[in-house]
Amino acid sequence: MPVDDAILARAGRVRLLTCDVDGVLTDGRIYVDDRGHEFKAFCALDGVAMSLLAHAGIVVAWITGSAAPAVAHRAQQLRIPHLVLDAHDKLTPWERLRADLQLAAEQCAHIGDDLPDIPLLAACGLAATVPHAPPAVRAHAHYVTVREGGSGAVRELADMILIAQGRAVDAPVRSARELAREER
Repeated sequence: MPVDDAILARAGRVRLLTCDVDGVLTDGRIYVDDRGHEFKAFCALDGVAMSLLAHAGIVVAWITGSAAPAVAHRAQQLRIPHLVLDAHDKLTPWERLRADLQLAAEQCAHIGDDLPDIPLLAACGLAATVPHAPPAVRAHAHYVTVREGGSGAVRELADMILIAQGRAVDAPVRSARELAREER
């Protein structure tokens, strides 16, 4: 998959990746049983991606409007060090986290899929979204994943970040410049 050199440059600076949950780490559907218990389906590829990022020294955090116990449980399984639930204003906790980690906005990436993510997408160094995101959200993104939310979108973004930082992953991402050289 070709990626613009400017996007790779942004990805090369990332030290913090924040993720929305519903629609990004899941497909956005919320399953509720007869007793009112909420269920969500997470993609294992994304779980591996977050582990790869952590191993590379990139902090992963989830900032979500959801307050579902399933989200906290999955974050605990994946050892996500920073989890913000029930966040209707996502920018404030992101700014607090960024300050605690002593990171510039340019060193941060966010992937989100809906209107509450726009302030974060506008503030961070690498803004990403998924194909089903509304046009207003896509307009604020530097990168739109090929994969849908809940189907490896975070893995796709993580692979790009790791490649941009010179770390080996299984699927090469080639820049527009590299593709042009190959065509000659």
